[in-house]
Amino acid sequence: MSRYTVTTALPYANGPLHIGHLAGVYIPADVYVRFLRRKGHDVILIGGSDEHGIPITIRAKKEGVTPQDIVDRYHEMMKNTFSELGISYDNYSRTTLPVHTETAQEFFLKLYENGKFTEEESEQYYDEKAGEFLADRYIVGTCPKCGNSGAYGDQCEKCGSTLSPNELINPHSMLSGEKPIVKKTKHWYLPLNDYQSFMEEWILKGHKNDWRPNVYGQVKSWLDDGLKPRAMTRDLDWGIPVPLKGEEGKVLYVWFDAPIGYISSTKEWAEREGKDWRPYWQDTETKLVHFIAKDNIVFHCIIFPAMLEAHGEYILPDNVPANEFLNLENDKISTSRNWAVWAHEYLQDFPGKQDTLRYVLLANAPETKDNNFTWKDFQIKNNSELADNLGNFMNRVSVFINKYFDGKIPALTEGKKFQELKRLSETAKEISGYIQKYEFRNGLNALMNLSHLGNKFFQERQPWKTIQTDIAETADTMFVAAQIAAYLAQLSEPFIPFSSKKMMDGLQLSYTEWDNLEEGIILLQAGSEINKIPLLFEQIEDEAIQYQISKLEDSKKKNLMTNLNAEPQKDIIEFDDFEKIDIRTGTILEAKKVEKADKLLEFKVDTGIDVRTIVSGIAESFSPEELVGKQVSVLVNLAPRKIRGIVSQGMLLLTQKEDGKFTFVVPEHVTNNGETVK
Repeated sequence: MSRYTVTTALPYANGPLHIGHLAGVYIPADVYVRFLRRKGHDVILIGGSDEHGIPITIRAKKEGVTPQDIVDRYHEMMKNTFSELGISYDNYSRTTLPVHTETAQEFFLKLYENGKFTEEESEQYYDEKAGEFLADRYIVGTCPKCGNSGAYGDQCEKCGSTLSPNELINPHSMLSGEKPIVKKTKHWYLPLNDYQSFMEEWILKGHKNDWRPNVYGQVKSWLDDGLKPRAMTRDLDWGIPVPLKGEEGKVLYVWFDAPIGYISSTKEWAEREGKDWRPYWQDTETKLVHFIAKDNIVFHCIIFPAMLEAHGEYILPDNVPANEFLNLENDKISTSRNWAVWAHEYLQDFPGKQDTLRYVLLANAPETKDNNFTWKDFQIKNNSELADNLGNFMNRVSVFINKYFDGKIPALTEGKKFQELKRLSETAKEISGYIQKYEFRNGLNALMNLSHLGNKFFQERQPWKTIQTDIAETADTMFVAAQIAAYLAQLSEPFIPFSSKKMMDGLQLSYTEWDNLEEGIILLQAGSEINKIPLLFEQIEDEAIQYQISKLEDSKKKNLMTNLNAEPQKDIIEFDDFEKIDIRTGTILEAKKVEKADKLLEFKVDTGIDVRTIVSGIAESFSPEELVGKQVSVLVNLAPRKIRGIVSQGMLLLTQKEDGKFTFVVPEHVTNNGETVK
C-alpha cells in the first residue's frame, strides 16, 4: 500500500464554477482518487477555496460589499456544487480560516529566519486619492498592442496580450479614476534564480519521461529563460498579514499563501479525523500529485516547489497532470462575457444527471490540447452512449434474468469457455494502466468498449430466442452477460459514481478492491439473486438542448452590445412605416405642471405648422421654468391622446439616462420651427 496526497487547484471564491473548471481539474482528480482508494492505497483528496487575491477585492468593490461577504457566498456555492457532482474530497477548506493563517505565517517566518528572502525596494503605482498601492488589476488604461481602452495592468482581455502596468497608455486607478503616481515600496522576494540548478536537475532530468509534455515544455521554457526573484508580499488590505513587526498594510502574495492552503487543509482534516498530517507532506514515501489547469503550471511546478525546497521539511510533487483549456461551442470560455455553462445552473436544469456531465467532460477532457464542449454532442453522448448503450445493456440483462430465471444467476455449463470472460480482467488492467498514466479519456473508452462488447454478445446470442429451444445455452449467455454487467458496475465507479451505485444496488453487490477485478474473479456466483436495474439514463429531448443554446445566444447578443443597459430592439418595421413618421423642430412657448400628477408637464409648443398642446411625463427631470424657450424635436403626426383630461397632440423626443433622468433630443444648432428631422 502506498500513500498519496492529491490536491486540486484552489478556485477563487469570487464567482461560481463552470464546466471548464470541472473538466480541467476537479473531475479528473476525483476519478484518480476513487481509483486509488479502490486499489487499497492510503489517499486523501485535498482542496479548498482561495479567498484572498485581487479578483475577490475587485468583485467586492463592484458589488459594494466586503471581501468577506463575497468569499462567504461563493465558498458555500462551490462546496455544495462539488458535493452534488460527487467530487469526493476528504477535506474542502478555505484560506480565511485561522489554521491557514497560522500555517502560512509560520511558513513565511521559517523562510525569513533562515535568510531565504531578499528585502528589496521597488517603484509601484500608487493612488494618492485612495491612499493605496495599486495591484496590476487595479490599473486600467489603453492597450499598446490593440488600442483597447479597458486593458488591465497585467493583461488585455480583448487581444489576450500579457502586459505590465508601465506599458499601458494613459493608466488610471480603478479605485478613484485618478492617474496614479510612482512610489517606492519594500517587499520580500524569493530569489528563484538560486533554485535554477535544483529545478533543472529535479524536473528536466528527473521528470522528463513521466510528466505531460505540455507541463514539461512550459517549465523548460521558464528555466531556459532563467528564473528571476519574485516578490512574496504585496501592499493590500485583504490577505494574510506579513508576520513581522512594523509592517502593517503588507500581506502575503496570494501565490505564496494559496498553495500552503493544501497543507492547512490537510491539518484541518487530520485534526478532525484524529490523524497526523505530517506523513502526508513530509514522508518521502508519500506521492504528492497536483491537479491543475495550464495557467497554474508555473506556480505549482516552479514557485511552490521552490518554497518547499527552501523550507526543507516538505516533499516535492511526484506529478502535476495539468490539463489544457475546454472551449464552449468553439469559443473560449469567458466569465466576463458570460460565455460559460455554470455548474450550479446545470444541476438545476438537469437534476439527477450529474454522471452525464461527468461522462461528457471526461470524454472531451483537454488532456494534451484544448478541446470543445457542445450541447449537441452532450445530447448525443447521453442518448446514444449512456442511455442506448450502457443503460440499455444493464437493464436488459437484469430484466431478462428476473423474467426467465426468477432473478437468480444461472449456472455456467461445466467446462464451457467464453472469450468475453477473459476480457473482464483485461479491461480492469487497461483502465488501471490508463488512470495511473493520467489518461482518463482512454480509461473511459476502455470501460465503454466493455459495454459495447456486452451489447454485441447479447445481440449475437439472442437469448430471447434460445430460451424457447435451449435453456442451457441461454443460461450460459446470461451467466456471461451478468458477469459483464457486474464488471461494468464495479469499473464505472471512478467515472460515473452515481450510476455505478445504482448498478451495484440492482446486482446486490459490494465494491471489491481493484486488484480482484484485474485477477478476473467471478463477481456473481450461480444462484446469486439480483433485482431489476431501472433505466439509468433518460433521453434528453431537443427542447432541453435548444434552451441551453438559446441562453448562450442571448449571452452572445449581449456581448455585442456597447451599452448593456440599453433596452432591447423593438420589432422590425418596413421602410414604408418609417416614411410615415413626421418629426419637426419646435419651440416650447409655455410649460406648467399638471394638477394632481407628479410626473406630468403640460406644454404649448410652436411646431412651425401650428401651436399645439403636448403632455409629457418628465416633471421629475425638469422644472417648467427652465424649459420655456427651449427648442425640441416633436413627433407631430402621433394620434391625439387624452391624458388627465388634457388632449395631447404629439410627443417630445427624449432619451433616458441610467439614473432615470431624461434629456431632450435637440437640433445641433438653432433652426426654424417646423423643419423636418430626417
